[in-house]
Amino acid sequence: MKKAYIFPGQGAQFVGMGKDLYESSSLAKALFDKANEILGFSITDLMFNGTDEDLRQTRVTQPAVFLHSVIKAMCLGDGFAPDMVAGHSLGEFSALVANKTLSFEDGLKLVYARAMAMQKACELQASTMAAVLGLEDNKVEEICASINDEIVVAANYNCPGQLVISGSIEGVNKACELLKAAGAKRALVLPVGGAFHSPLMLPAQVELEEAIHSTQFNSPICPVYQNYVAKAVSDVNEIKQNLISQLTAPVKWTQSVQAMVADGATDFIECGPGNVLQGLVKKIHKEANTSAA
Repeated sequence: MKKAYIFPGQGAQFVGMGKDLYESSSLAKALFDKANEILGFSITDLMFNGTDEDLRQTRVTQPAVFLHSVIKAMCLGDGFAPDMVAGHSLGEFSALVANKTLSFEDGLKLVYARAMAMQKACELQASTMAAVLGLEDNKVEEICASINDEIVVAANYNCPGQLVISGSIEGVNKACELLKAAGAKRALVLPVGGAFHSPLMLPAQVELEEAIHSTQFNSPICPVYQNYVAKAVSDVNEIKQNLISQLTAPVKWTQSVQAMVADGATDFIECGPGNVLQGLVKKIHKEANTSAA
């Protein structure tokens, strides 16, 4: 029986997230206070008492979800004993703090650098993402590839029959029409600020690469199943390279969960806000035991 701890990404945030931890644990309070200091603004105010609109800004969302996830894991103390970890997109940074590849401080600084770089890239070109339900992955890929005059690609392989596409507004709108015509149950544009996990994130990737190369990475206590390769990785240089590649490449969540199951994972414990990943894991592998940390 192997335990896989999984960490959510952008979209899992909600107003009030982390407040219970802050009020019930002196360790959590100290870590949240330290985060405010590192970031130079009170992220706890925005997390605990902000508006949905505040929390939707990439520069707030990413550190907020990261902090909630990582502090929750740290508060488990000796009860936190992962055999493997994985995170969905941004969640990969939480996973890397959980398996001791990154320190809490360095993880937060990298996540904030990533968020700022992505927000800037979003402002360079109007772009978006859309959720596609009820079509085979290869059919979605084929339709995206057929749109030559715009950028639109498969971005998140969430579970069988649920894929997110990403690209220019025009490209995503065109793809949605074609996907519906091809039999998709739904092709719905998402309320996001940009085309994450697409070539439009290239400017952000350049900035993130610089930040990653100037950060201390340590040998992990257990493997991380990374979005870019969907397999166990323990080599520090490979972890860095995959983190950089992740920004413009698809999140292979379905394939990562399948790889964890193949390597013996039976229990998937979601650590962070929400329970989206538990639902996805169940759709990928019905026999998995899922729970919240």
